[in-house]
Amino acid sequence: MIIMNYKQLLKILFSTILLVSYGNAQAQTTSSNKLNTNPNIVIIYADDLGYGDVSSYGSTELLTPNIDRIANDGLRFTNGYATSPTCTPSRFSMLSGIYPFRSKRARVLPGNAPLLFEVGKQTLPSMLHDAGYFTGVVGKWHLGLGGENMDWNAAIKPGPREIGFDYSYVMASTNDRVPSVYVKNHHIDGLDPNDPLEVNYRKNFEGEPTGKQHPELLKVHPSHGHDRSIHNGISRIGFMRGGKSALFIDEDMSDDFLKESVKFVNDHKDAPFFLFYSLHQPHVPRIPHPRFAGKSGLGPRGDVILEADWAVGEFLNELDKLGLSENTIVIFSSDNGPVLDDGYHDDAVEKLGKHTPRGGLRGGKYSLFDAGTHVPFMVRWPAKIKPGVSDALVCQIDFLASFASLTGQENTSPDSENILNALTGKSKKGRENLVLGQNGITSYRKGDFVLIPPHKGRKINNKWVNIETGKDLSMQLYNLKEDRNQQHNLAEKNPKMVEKMLHEIEIIKKRY
Repeated sequence: MIIMNYKQLLKILFSTILLVSYGNAQAQTTSSNKLNTNPNIVIIYADDLGYGDVSSYGSTELLTPNIDRIANDGLRFTNGYATSPTCTPSRFSMLSGIYPFRSKRARVLPGNAPLLFEVGKQTLPSMLHDAGYFTGVVGKWHLGLGGENMDWNAAIKPGPREIGFDYSYVMASTNDRVPSVYVKNHHIDGLDPNDPLEVNYRKNFEGEPTGKQHPELLKVHPSHGHDRSIHNGISRIGFMRGGKSALFIDEDMSDDFLKESVKFVNDHKDAPFFLFYSLHQPHVPRIPHPRFAGKSGLGPRGDVILEADWAVGEFLNELDKLGLSENTIVIFSSDNGPVLDDGYHDDAVEKLGKHTPRGGLRGGKYSLFDAGTHVPFMVRWPAKIKPGVSDALVCQIDFLASFASLTGQENTSPDSENILNALTGKSKKGRENLVLGQNGITSYRKGDFVLIPPHKGRKINNKWVNIETGKDLSMQLYNLKEDRNQQHNLAEKNPKMVEKMLHEIEIIKKRY
């Protein structure tokens, strides 16, 4: 037996205390350093989700507890906007920091469209890549791939990787357009070279059934268009043949994108990462996994929103599990407002009940009225943002300038504004003004007012969609603070304000 004297015991105890203290100090320093590094950034982007489709924005018939976690733990914006009432222009604007009206091609693209971006110009992912981030996109893309007359069986580029994404796993087009495949980096995922994929948007391939000719093969029927090539019991826009091993299954799409997103954050958890997690819900065709079919009581549209909410929850849980939540900025928003019948008979109208996807706003997808671009918009960053609600005017176009400021990078866009203080709750003030729409179809928000200049075109988009486009030959001016549903046109009573706002639109259009 070893017997220690009193002095030896004190010496050992003192040494132990020093070691423990040093270890604690090191742990605290490591934790502090982790929070002092640039935060991870995740943008979760829904497709056709309305201001009123989320329970944190007032929905009572459709509950979204996981999306609400982002709002409840961070800032929920009451004046958050996409730039356009349709998909492609909004996505282009968010990633480029440029208004969509500056690009003639920034409109809803066909499934075989070449890449929309000009390679070499700064984008949100390229800026963050330069700041030391590993950048990735998973999910819906719809911003064009490759060049003219692309061979889908060869390398598919340029694409996401050529504009700054280090990794990409995206839908080749949209879920209602061919080709019905995923593209991983530069190649179709799972493609068998012995069964090449052929795509044509003008004429069908011999012997291939279409939804128009063989409706008996369909499990969901088109209401307009969407009656060409059949895959998975659903007819799509365009024609395709072959590539059977690579074709996606609609019911599994949400799980596929969730799996890829979770893998991405696990693979890159030790350094700052930027992930654009692009959901496909509730875009048509709305085909929920059997786990969610019939769960909402509102038909497939409600079911796929519940499915998306679950996926968001699983993703947030993974951030928690990896210890990344504290220093990860998570943004949730949508590319445009809601639409019910968008090409398929799926009971979206019949089973709507008391649910109001536009949340008290006027219009929806395709519309220059407010519900076309006024979308759910929330930002969570536990390390820096205190929970609350903000009325600041914020837009997705400003992610480029704001995160350039955050990471010490230069912003080269004249349209993207640094609203970092508004996004983090340090300021109640965001943008002063905002141009909304695409190409020659625009509206203009300034303060509480929105101006819709005269536009040629029908007031109702078409007999199926039944959405007010906002197009009218007369000038329209609304006070959104006092008249959220845009029922009182103030243009005639405020000619000076109208003239001033029209002049400001022209200044903005000419500054690039």
